[in-house]
Amino acid sequence: MEMVKIPRSEYESLLNELKLLRGVKEVDWGLVRQFKESLEDAKAGRIKRVA
Repeated sequence: MEMVKIPRSEYESLLNELKLLRGVKEVDWGLVRQFKESLEDAKAGRIKRVA
């Protein structure tokens, strides 16, 4: 195994990002699709008012 030296702040940042990624177990593709469709509606101007 090779050893690489990085600054502690970068190490801690990468470690925190890894912890967040491990917290995501499954992607809700239905929710992603709904969000995408909402963005497309907004882009097309089909949204008049958002509550």
